[in-house]
Amino acid sequence: MNSSSIKKNVTLTAIGVLILALGAAGGAWWTKRNSVMPPASAESSKSERKVLYWYDPMKPDAKFDKPGPSPFMDMQLVPRYADEGGADTGALAVSTRASQSLGMRLATVVQQALSNTVEVTGTLQLSERDVSIVQARTGGFVERVYSRAPGDVIAAGSPLVDVTNPEWVGAQQEFLAVKAMGDAALTQAARQRLALLGMSSALIQRVDSSNRTASVTTITAPGSGVISELAVRQGMSLSPGMTLARITGLGTVWLELAVPQAQASTLEVGQAVQARLTAAPETVLKGKVTSVLAETNPDTRTVRVRVELPNPGQRLRAGMLATATLQGPTESVLLVPSDAVIRTGKRALVYLAEDGGQYRPVDVQLGAERDGQLVIRQGLNVGQKVVASGQFLLDSEASMRGVVPSSSPPSTPMSPVALSMEKVSAFETQGVIEELDASNIKLRHQPVPALKWPAMTMGFKRAKELQSSGFKVGDTVQFQFRAVGDEYEVVALKGVKP
Repeated sequence: MNSSSIKKNVTLTAIGVLILALGAAGGAWWTKRNSVMPPASAESSKSERKVLYWYDPMKPDAKFDKPGPSPFMDMQLVPRYADEGGADTGALAVSTRASQSLGMRLATVVQQALSNTVEVTGTLQLSERDVSIVQARTGGFVERVYSRAPGDVIAAGSPLVDVTNPEWVGAQQEFLAVKAMGDAALTQAARQRLALLGMSSALIQRVDSSNRTASVTTITAPGSGVISELAVRQGMSLSPGMTLARITGLGTVWLELAVPQAQASTLEVGQAVQARLTAAPETVLKGKVTSVLAETNPDTRTVRVRVELPNPGQRLRAGMLATATLQGPTESVLLVPSDAVIRTGKRALVYLAEDGGQYRPVDVQLGAERDGQLVIRQGLNVGQKVVASGQFLLDSEASMRGVVPSSSPPSTPMSPVALSMEKVSAFETQGVIEELDASNIKLRHQPVPALKWPAMTMGFKRAKELQSSGFKVGDTVQFQFRAVGDEYEVVALKGVKP
């Protein structure tokens, strides 16, 4: 075999080896391609995912049983698939890494014996229930005012003022004249007339015994206490019913307390109270609640409570400070940190931590708040874990996914006709009129942050007073709208220069 034949055989052999190598590589590539690409049946199954319901992303809590345009926005409803989870499981799944990024912190629901004892500071005041008013019973003149002044403490029967009563003098003379006639019946009638004119039995007896008229009468204090008001001076003329003095008794005093409204639910009349004076902390005063006033102070959000304390020896004086302890019953309650509760105005909810990184919103009924802890009346059990930090981010995500609290009634798909929107206050934004007729207006408007609406084109009803507003298509307007029934209605329109 010559050299040219040998070279030709070598060349053919090399070409054959190269073809075999290319064939092997092509087979490997084809095998790999088939393993990566999903079969047609997989694509078909994916396209046939089960749809649970349709919803509007701007109002995810409303569910519909078929696709179509949203009754809220100028957009199509979006399907919710069975494999997406979240809204239908009633819980929100959060990975461990995400929970750490959100700074989520859990707290345990604990059960404790909580005492309803309230301790507050108050001020002593004079009792307005023990007040005596001294008045003139007939016309006359002030002859003398005894050495008295507002603030003086006097005993019962202490003289206040000497008064000359001309009318009384004439009546006393008639009584003595009738008495001299010896007619017992007429004498008794004349005596009764003196009593009806306002004379005391002691004065009548003195006139009867001495057979002389008493032109000057001394008015005395009807009871002991402090003179709160003295409105009489020497030489004054008096008229019937004129107030001469006001005397407040000192047998008991009031302790006025301002109890925070969060702690006022257990207050009741007759509740036992112990008080200690700031000036004498070693002395314990015992009293009881006499009244819980009906109004709450709008500035301090406190409830006024009056406690009646005995005042032996008149040692308690108005203006003194005291610390009062109102004894209440003890009850076993569930407690969570106050920060764990989200209050929306209509309800209160917490996020319950479950196994597998699931977080479920739960409606709760709240009780009193004590030292950063809230009493849970209903909705949780002892030992459960709740989110105490980062729950607002969870709540935002749950709202977007349509996850509702577990204690709320189950939400079922509804038709757009059956949906009734909640009434909300008016919102304002700017837009351009796209379409306009007698009762409707279509606007391409800017975002509405209060409702988390993006910029969009949307149809509105027009309020009756705006149905002849003079605007036309293409005008730029500033408008206000609100929800009326199941539609939005424009209630105010104002032209804006583009």
